[in-house]
Amino acid sequence: MVVVIDPQIAGISGDMLLCSLVDLGADKNKIIDGIKLSEKFLSGSTIKKIEFEKIQKNGVESLQLLLDIDEDIHERKGHEIKTAIINSTKELNLSEKAKIFAKSCIDTLISSESKIHGIPENSVHFHEASSIDTLVDIIGITIAIDDLELFEEKIVCLPISVGGGSVTFSHGTMSNPASAILEIFKNSNLIIQGNDANEELTTPTGACILVNFAHESVKYYPPMKVDAIGYGAGQKDFESFSNTLKIIRGSENQLEVDSVKILETNVDDVSGEILGNLIEKIMEKGARDVSIYHGITKKGRPTNLVSVICTDETVDEIVDTLILETGTLGVRISDSNRFIVPRSSHSASISLNGNLFEINYKKSSFKGKNDFKIEFDDLKKISKILDKSIKATESLLRKEIEKLELKNA
Repeated sequence: MVVVIDPQIAGISGDMLLCSLVDLGADKNKIIDGIKLSEKFLSGSTIKKIEFEKIQKNGVESLQLLLDIDEDIHERKGHEIKTAIINSTKELNLSEKAKIFAKSCIDTLISSESKIHGIPENSVHFHEASSIDTLVDIIGITIAIDDLELFEEKIVCLPISVGGGSVTFSHGTMSNPASAILEIFKNSNLIIQGNDANEELTTPTGACILVNFAHESVKYYPPMKVDAIGYGAGQKDFESFSNTLKIIRGSENQLEVDSVKILETNVDDVSGEILGNLIEKIMEKGARDVSIYHGITKKGRPTNLVSVICTDETVDEIVDTLILETGTLGVRISDSNRFIVPRSSHSASISLNGNLFEINYKKSSFKGKNDFKIEFDDLKKISKILDKSIKATESLLRKEIEKLELKNA
C-alpha cells in the first residue's frame, strides 16, 4: 500500500492534515476522546468544543476542524508541551511507533526554534505554537495514523507549497517562508515551492509533523490504484484555489518509478579506444548506464551515438566529461521516467576450493518471482583466482548463494 500526501497547491497545517486523515477513514470519535483526555496534561487551556464538519472550499467538499478553546496563554516553554504530548501518548496506550512519532514531531519543532535563536533546547519558548492547538494537532494526528495503521505503509509527499509574501508574528515581519519553516525542512529530503498566494500556506506545526510522517518526496503521483481520498480544509479562504490538503491511499504498482536524465551526443571522429575509455570515465562519474550505437548521419557519414543515463546530481560532471573526452560541440539532455523492479543489495561469504570470497549481489522480486544477480566485478575477480570461465564461476556461486538463501528463509 502507498499513501500520497498532496500539499502542492494549498500547503499544509496540523489541522488540515488531521482533517484529511479523518476524512480518509480514521475514527473521529476515538480522536476526539483522545484529545479531550490529553487536555489535562496542559494546564491553563480548556477545550470548550471540538468536532469535525463537512464544508465547501471553492466547490470541494472537505472536512474542517471546529475547535473552541479557552486559554489566556501567550507563551509556553517547549518542554511543557513536549511533556504533555509524551504523557498523553502513554495515557492513551498508543503503539510504540505512535509514541516515537509524536515525540519526534515536537522534538523537531523545539529543535528548529533552538537553532534559529541560538539557545539550548530546554530554554525554547513557543509563542504562536504555545496554544493547546499544537497538542491537539500532534496527538490527534498520531491517533489517526495509528488507527489507520499507516505507520506500516509507504508515505510519499508531493512538493509542498509554502506561499509567498511576508509573515508577521511575535518576532516581527520577515519574508515567507519564515526561518522556522526552512529550518524544519532543511535536510529532510522533502521539496518546498512558493507561489503567488501572498500568504503563509505551510505552518511550523504542519511542517514538523510532515517531515516525520512522509518517507520520501516525489514529483508526480506514483502508479497506483486509488482506494480512498481524504480532504482536509484549512481555516483560510482563497479566491483562486481550494484551501484543502489531499491524502490518497491506494495499492501501488509493484514496479517503482524514478526520474533520470538522458544525455546523447553524436561523435564521428574518435577511435574505439577513446570510446572505451569514455565509458569507464563516465561510469566513474556516477552514470547509471552508457550505451554506444553505430549509425549513419547526413551525407552518409558513419557516426557513434553515445547515450548516457544519469541523475540530476551527476549530470554536470558527465556533460563536462563527454565534451572534454570526445570534443563534441553539443549534448542533448532530456528527462525520462522509468519503471524499476524493486531490488536490494546483499553480501555473502562463500568458500570455494579452499578460498573464502565475499560476494555482493542484488535480489529482486516481481509478482511472486524472486531472482538475484551477482556483481560482475566479483565474478571477474573470482573467475581469475579459480582459473575458470565467468559462466562456470557464476554457476558455482549461484548454487552456494541459493543454499544460503534457503537456509535463511
